[in-house]
Amino acid sequence: MSTVKMSEVVEKMNLRNLTPDVDHTDKYVKLPDINRPALQLSGFFKHFASERVQIIGYVEYSYLKTLDEEKKKEVYEAFLSYEIPCLIFCRNLKPDDLLLAEANKRNIPVFSTEKKTSQFMAEIIRWLNVQLAPCISIHGVLVDVYGVGVLIMGESGIGKSEAALELVKRGHRLVSDDVVEIRKVSDETLVGSAPDITRHFIELRGIGIVDVKNLFGVLSVRQTQNIDLVITLEDWDRDKEYDRLGLEEQYTEFLGNKVVCHQLPIRPGRNLAVIVETAAINHRQKNMGYNAAQELYRRVQANLTKK
Repeated sequence: MSTVKMSEVVEKMNLRNLTPDVDHTDKYVKLPDINRPALQLSGFFKHFASERVQIIGYVEYSYLKTLDEEKKKEVYEAFLSYEIPCLIFCRNLKPDDLLLAEANKRNIPVFSTEKKTSQFMAEIIRWLNVQLAPCISIHGVLVDVYGVGVLIMGESGIGKSEAALELVKRGHRLVSDDVVEIRKVSDETLVGSAPDITRHFIELRGIGIVDVKNLFGVLSVRQTQNIDLVITLEDWDRDKEYDRLGLEEQYTEFLGNKVVCHQLPIRPGRNLAVIVETAAINHRQKNMGYNAAQELYRRVQANLTKK
């Protein structure tokens, strides 16, 4: 099961620690969902999602302000008796000393953020969804070409890195070379990124390691990219029949999600960068409702009908 360190959540979300005596470095977040404990603060704990990050907004805060000290103590003791990952107050709302004392006693970290509740919830859910998504690592190169995430695959030494370098020189952006980490963010979206250790590096046989970010600037790289198209490079086989029209899409599958895939035969004289660019533009065009292969087929059928 994937987890995210609490310290990473604090750093990424820019949270202010209200319980410095509580050691949160050994705590982890396991679920991308969050919970606003409105019902729990009123005493209803059935189906309480205590394993989620707990968010206190203005409504919950206003309710707590209406309680007397004795009732507050009862509510805090019951609520914090569960092993919740952390408690986050939005809008820079300040919890009372009674809650902080109970949180310190129960070893539960309490944080605050200046962001509005809805805005913060959307941000943390989006980030946790990416961090905690199912993940696999594959051999390939991921490049952002005209906003289309193109995953280039193929046997080692076939020319994936060289194609990526040429694309970078033509103004496109490198995401990862050699190893691509793929995360399933939703049933329709796959997000690719590079391992920390190889981020922004390309290996070129005969030359060695090249730092793309330092050579071509920060505009030549990006951290993550949706995977929209897969291009598999393979050696040209004279006896194999290749798709000449593209009337039917071919797909490959990662983590249960299907992605459009093209088999691209390699032979001397073929400009891989131009072909990848064209494939990316054609993919965008299809998504916008125009298919060149279908248009050609329509013209041929119309011509045959006339005759």
